[in-house]
Order: sequence, then structure tokens, then C-alpha cells
Amino acid sequence: MACVFEHRTQKCVTRLAAALWIGVAVGLSACSERNEASTTAPKGPQERGRAIYLANCTACHNRNPALQGSVGPEILGSSRELLEARILRAEYPSGYTPKWPSRAMTPLPHLAPHIDDLAAFLAANSEGSERP
Repeated sequence: MACVFEHRTQKCVTRLAAALWIGVAVGLSACSERNEASTTAPKGPQERGRAIYLANCTACHNRNPALQGSVGPEILGSSRELLEARILRAEYPSGYTPKWPSRAMTPLPHLAPHIDDLAAFLAANSEGSERP
């Protein structure tokens, strides 16, 4: 009788282990499947600018660049000249009157290669395109 019980128990344990491994395999395969949209790099300058803006600017500026942020002003339609001066040197272009008197922004030189993309994103939004 003990042999029959042990045999059945071993069969149950084997089936349970197999079921667990199948569950783990299915779960891991679901986790590793990637949404094509989330892994595809943004194609145009506006899309790249939006991605750069959301990743680097929204800590201070609003996710919607037409609205005031927690620390920074609205920046919708900002010129490339203003973006370059603020991002690279934390300065204002000659003759520019700041929207806010704050000097909280620090230089972000790592964004230098992306200024054109940011400018395209902010210009496209100012012309009535879909906002973020």
C-alpha cells in the first residue's frame, strides 16, 4: 500500500511541478513580449523632441508645454535660440525678457544634440498640433 501511495504522490508532485514550470514559462514569455510602439525609436524630430521633453523637462515644466509647471513657466513655442541659451548655458538670449524672474534652471549640456528636436516639438505644438 505504501508503494502505491508513494507512486501516486510522486505522480502528483511531478504534475504539479510541470504545471508550475508551464505557468512560469507563460508568465516570462508574456513579460518578454514587447509592444512594438514602446521599443521603436521615435521617427521624426517632433516625436524625438516630445520624448526628450517628457524625459528631461517635465520635472520642472508641465507635461503640457502650454501650461505652467511646478518650477518653470510654460514653454510652448519657445524659439530655438531661447532653448539653446537656457539648456546649454542657463542664460537668456540678448534682449529677451524672461516670463519668470527665477534662475532655477541649470545647464543641461547633455541635451545639446537634441535642441533641434525640442524646438520642433514645441513649435509643432504651438501651431495647433496635438498636445502631449
